[in-house]
Amino acid sequence: MIQLTPQMRILVAIEATDFRRGIDGLARVCKEQLKADPFSGWVFVFRNRRATAIKVLTYDGRGFWLAQRRLSTGRFRFWPGSATMEAAKNLEAHELQVLLAGGDPASTRVAPVWRRVSTGA
Repeated sequence: MIQLTPQMRILVAIEATDFRRGIDGLARVCKEQLKADPFSGWVFVFRNRRATAIKVLTYDGRGFWLAQRRLSTGRFRFWPGSATMEAAKNLEAHELQVLLAGGDPASTRVAPVWRRVSTGA
């Protein structure tokens, strides 16, 4: 089972992906377009051209997991864009959960990411 944790690195492919691709085809997209190692344990997220489905690919050390979420009606309204020429965007685990539910992670309000406080000494 794929379990999202705050420590996971999540990469979302900006461009739509051909959903006829299976695990091997998406792993190739990770290498060639996203410039990332599909065996790294990161979570890779892809969207189809019509924005009605999302595929999630990850490697757990023993094999690949491929999950698909397809909406019965409507489309995923939000998808990360890129002002630069980046092929992927990083998301936090809570942002991916909102995205999978069909929401807009940019409009959700959550507690800020914890940062170590300096002692000032």
